[in-house]
Amino acid sequence: MAREKQPEAAAAEAEGTPERSYREQLDFLNPIAQPLASRKLTRKLYKCIRKAAKHKQIRRGVKEVQKFINKGEKGITVLAGDTLPIDVYCHIPIMCEDRSLPYAYVPSKSVRRWGCAAGRSQP
Repeated sequence: MAREKQPEAAAAEAEGTPERSYREQLDFLNPIAQPLASRKLTRKLYKCIRKAAKHKQIRRGVKEVQKFINKGEKGITVLAGDTLPIDVYCHIPIMCEDRSLPYAYVPSKSVRRWGCAAGRSQP
């Protein structure tokens, strides 16, 4: 039996921009995107991000994340592996390691897949 399309993937295709598969997203990764989450872990992280967004427990953007890391707030840092330029957020993993915070890279910065509301629409 073939798997039916996920509702979010069907919605994205209706908009005219089909979602890329995990394998296709790996082609657009930055060289610093290590440790990269596996396909299964990526799905779990997206699900966790959706739940955190519902409860307003999510921090988006480099400035906001950096501020809360400096304050000593605990949590998981999820970084997009296809963000350009790299210089914008290359210091975040170092800050996480200094404070013993877990972090991981996911292959795509697509807001639709993350399931959290954003200030602007991104592909």
